[in-house]
Amino acid sequence: MVTAIVLVTTEGERVQEAAQAMLAVEGVTEAYSVTGPYDLVVMVRIPDFESLADIVPEKLAQVPGVARTETMVAFRAYSNYDLDRAWSLGFEE
Repeated sequence: MVTAIVLVTTEGERVQEAAQAMLAVEGVTEAYSVTGPYDLVVMVRIPDFESLADIVPEKLAQVPGVARTETMVAFRAYSNYDLDRAWSLGFEE
C-alpha cells in the first residue's frame, strides 16, 4: 500500500468545491482544509506507486479550482490513532 500526501493550493474561494471533487477520486481517503501556505491536504492510499502518476496529475491537478499541487510519498506510517481505535473496540467508558 502506498500513501501519498498531496498539498493543494486552490484558486479563490474554491476550497470546499475542490475538496468534494477530490473525494470522488478513487484512492483519495481524506481531504483536510488547513491553515498555512496550502488550502488542502489530501490523503491518497493506493495499492501501487504507478497509480499515483494517474491520480495526481491526471485527476487531482485537473479538478476545477486547483491552482497547484505538491506531492509527498510516505516511506512508513507511525500512528497512535489506529492503535487507540483497536484497543477501544467494544469498550465504553
